Amino acid sequence: MENRMIESRFLFVKSIWEGSNEMVKEVLRKDGTKKKARYLLYSVNPGEGFNLRRDVYMRVANLVHKLNEKEHWILVLPPWAGIYHWHNDRGSGSISPWSFFFDILSLSKWVPVMEYHEWAEKRDGEFIFVSFVFLRYSMGWFSTWRTQYEPCRPHIDHTGGWESASGWQAWLWGSHLHVGNFSCLSVQGQAQTLLPLIEEQNGRSILFGRAETVLHDEYGGNWYWSARRSMRFAKHLKKEADQFRAKYLDSDDQRDKTEVEDDWRDTKKRHDSAIGGPYLGVHLRRQDFLHARGDQVPSLKLAAKQISKLLVGHNIDNVFIATDAPDVEFSDLKGYLEGYNVWRYKPNPEFQNNWGDGGVAIVDQIICSHARYFIGSYESTFSFRIQEEREILGFSTKSSFNRLCGKKKPCEQPSKWTIVY
Repeated sequence: MENRMIESRFLFVKSIWEGSNEMVKEVLRKDGTKKKARYLLYSVNPGEGFNLRRDVYMRVANLVHKLNEKEHWILVLPPWAGIYHWHNDRGSGSISPWSFFFDILSLSKWVPVMEYHEWAEKRDGEFIFVSFVFLRYSMGWFSTWRTQYEPCRPHIDHTGGWESASGWQAWLWGSHLHVGNFSCLSVQGQAQTLLPLIEEQNGRSILFGRAETVLHDEYGGNWYWSARRSMRFAKHLKKEADQFRAKYLDSDDQRDKTEVEDDWRDTKKRHDSAIGGPYLGVHLRRQDFLHARGDQVPSLKLAAKQISKLLVGHNIDNVFIATDAPDVEFSDLKGYLEGYNVWRYKPNPEFQNNWGDGGVAIVDQIICSHARYFIGSYESTFSFRIQEEREILGFSTKSSFNRLCGKKKPCEQPSKWTIVY
């Protein structure tokens, strides 16, 4: 049974890959150049979570968008593997393509993209000509900010590969790579800091390791939001979230005024245009946040007190909670909210097997992003992504940029990074 599930999973994805491949060919025809496409690959520090990696994608995507002003580049999407918080995926050694979680054709309307699996099949036996590994240089750079980069000092390990008689080699997402030229750099700067380095290279494929090292070129600007708006969720995940909203929360896009155009480029919602479903959306971080940000994370009783106050203030009885709390804590929280309808998304075994914890996280985010009012957790990228989604859907800033307070006073509310078109 498990093998059949995996087989059907990859047959589904194969059709999306083939669709994206046709899209790339179309871009090449419209581009009008005779020169072959070049490929930019990147990887992220294994310790980084799902939502931070989404942010890194935007940085690299806008770099590729800039590169396409002069030459045709395709961004190769690094598969999702070994995400720290995906506990139910950890033992399987699974590698998930982007099409499990995002609409590939939507991404492609900002930059040409290709799944890593697709690229590896086409590049079989070829060399990746350049690999830059970014490692932050800790001595003296950060006293005064300026854009700079330099070769890594000899004592810094060149992690992720090994030297051999035939050159530098590495294993990357199940592929054995032969690298024509390996470089290690310390970088302080935005993604476009890398443009001169890229323009010096002649190889068709360039791999950047530790891409989280570079920053956004214009955080919160037009290109930032274009890349973010292109990151629409996969249709099967949106469908799952919509079914939950309709069944338990009396919510749908038409009544909630959260409808969007098929093409994200045609969707430009104004603030306050969205109403949202008749429920409160809450993101409550627990687990490692209790240790890392203990005084900023409320106790279950304090969280329930804040949630109850919001339910009364908005005259609603339903609250949806996205949380990493274990079942026993969630049960305690429901007890503190007696008299209200407290909901949590729990996938069926088929959904969990097909889309894993990443799919569950996205369903949670979609449901929270459609709530009448949302309140998140302190400095959580999960909450940040929900707030961005609500900006895209047209909610008011006061209904989106809120966070639960811990025992520390004062309780500073999140910065409001509003959408730009």
